Amino acid sequence: MADGRPWPSVKIGNLQQLAVEKPVSFQYPDRTSPAMMIKLGAPAYEGAGPDRDVVAFSSICTHMGCPITYKDGRFLCPCHYSMFDPARNGVPYQGLASDYLPQITLRVDAGTHDIYAEGMSGLIWGRTQDVPVPTAAG
Repeated sequence: MADGRPWPSVKIGNLQQLAVEKPVSFQYPDRTSPAMMIKLGAPAYEGAGPDRDVVAFSSICTHMGCPITYKDGRFLCPCHYSMFDPARNGVPYQGLASDYLPQITLRVDAGTHDIYAEGMSGLIWGRTQDVPVPTAAG
């Protein structure tokens, strides 16, 4: 929970459909928040699944909000060349970004192997709070 509101639980994939180093795009915690899940092939900080190698992050750079990509074991921002380590909590290690990428909390259902996004550590670039505020329209 953040600010007294629960994070949404959103199914974002299945372990059996993931391939190492092949990112899966989704939105979390709402439709305006692009995110990326990746199976790294080696254990990672807060990694999910039996090998602890599945992680997910906001795919918006923490420097100026540019969309990031995944290549060669790292997240890259093409705008100002920031790089982030997905195995180490999304820590920036090159470029102008000074904040970690917000990491999404994942839960894997032991029976179905479905993967659910259920929270986030860190603030998505451009936001003043981490969980979206409900609107009158829903």
